[in-house]
Amino acid sequence: MASSDFSHLQCPLPLSDYPTVLLAHGGGGRLMRDLIEKIFAKAFGEIGLDSDHDSARIDPGSSRLAFTTDAYVVTPLFFPGGDIGTLAVYGTVNDLAMSGARPLYLSAGFILEEGLPMETLWRVAVSMGRAAKAAGVKIVTGDTKVVDRGRGDGIFVTTAGVGVIEHSLDIGPGSIRPGDAVIVSGDVGRHGIAIMAEREGLSFETKIESDCAPLAGSVLNLLENGIEVHCLRDLTRGGLATALVEIARSGLCHIAVSEADIPVLEEVRGACELLGFDPMYVANEGRYVAFVPKTQAERAAAIMGADNSDSPACAIGQVSDQYPGRVTLKSVIGAERFLEMLSGEQLPRIC
Repeated sequence: MASSDFSHLQCPLPLSDYPTVLLAHGGGGRLMRDLIEKIFAKAFGEIGLDSDHDSARIDPGSSRLAFTTDAYVVTPLFFPGGDIGTLAVYGTVNDLAMSGARPLYLSAGFILEEGLPMETLWRVAVSMGRAAKAAGVKIVTGDTKVVDRGRGDGIFVTTAGVGVIEHSLDIGPGSIRPGDAVIVSGDVGRHGIAIMAEREGLSFETKIESDCAPLAGSVLNLLENGIEVHCLRDLTRGGLATALVEIARSGLCHIAVSEADIPVLEEVRGACELLGFDPMYVANEGRYVAFVPKTQAERAAAIMGADNSDSPACAIGQVSDQYPGRVTLKSVIGAERFLEMLSGEQLPRIC
C-alpha cells in the first residue's frame, strides 16, 4: 500500500505574505495563478494541473475527451443578460470549447442556504435547463447540499463537463507560431460592468448587458471550415489582458496588440472611465481569443463574428519572438507598454 505520509511536504506559498485567502486569490490575476501553481499543482503532483488550459484533455481509449470543472458564486444572482444558472452552463461549455471539443454532458451541484426562496431556485433551474438546450448539452447528474442560514449567500453552483475532441490539432499555447494573428470574437468588458452596475445600483443612458453566451458553436465552425486553430482562450476573470499574458508565458512567445483595434462599447468604456477600471482587465463571459495563421485571419474573423452582428470579431495583433513571454500594447497615441497580470481584485464575485 502506498504511503499516505505527506509530512515532508512544505507549503511553497509565503504564508508570511498571505497567511489567509484573499478575494484576489479568486480574481483571475497573479495571486490566483500563484495559488494554483504553488499550492494545488504542487500538492496534487502528477495529476495533471500542468497543462495551463481551461480543460484537461484525456485519452481513455479510442476517443479524445475534454474534461473541466467550475464553480459559480456570482452576486447578484440575476443580472442584465443572464443569471447564475445561465452562467454555470455557458461557462462550463466554453471551457470545453477552448480545447476545440464538442460539449456533451454536464453535472451540476447546488449549495443552498437555508431560507432561499423556492421561486429563486426554480428560476435558476429553469435558466440552466434553457441554457443547456441552447448549448446542445445535457445535464445528466448532480448533487444538492443545504447549509445554515447566513452561511451560503443564497446559492452556489458547481459544475463539471465532458466533451469529445473530434480533430487532431493540439490547441494550446505551445502551438502558437510567430506570425500568427490574434483575433478577438467581439467587444470586451461588458460582463464585468453589467455585474457591477447591477450590484451597485448604477444606471447609464444605455443599459449594459452581459455578453454571457455559449462559444462551442463558433469554435466548431472554425474547425469545420478548415481553420488551423493554434490556441483558444475564453476571456473570463482577468479579462483580455490576463488571458494574453497567460498565453504568452505558457507559449514563450511575444504577443503584440493594438489598443485601437480592440473593440469596447462606448458605454462600457465610459463606465470604466467613471469607475476607474481598465476594460482590458474586465471580465467577459461570451468572448474568446483565437490564434490562427495570418493567411487565415480574415476568414477566421468572419466565422467568429457571425453571431455578433452588433460587435464583429476582429484581428487585434500578432505573434512574434521579440519579447518571449511578454505582451505589449500599442496605445491609441502610439506609445507601447508591457501588459501584466492584475495583482489584486478589480471586480470580485462576478462569476
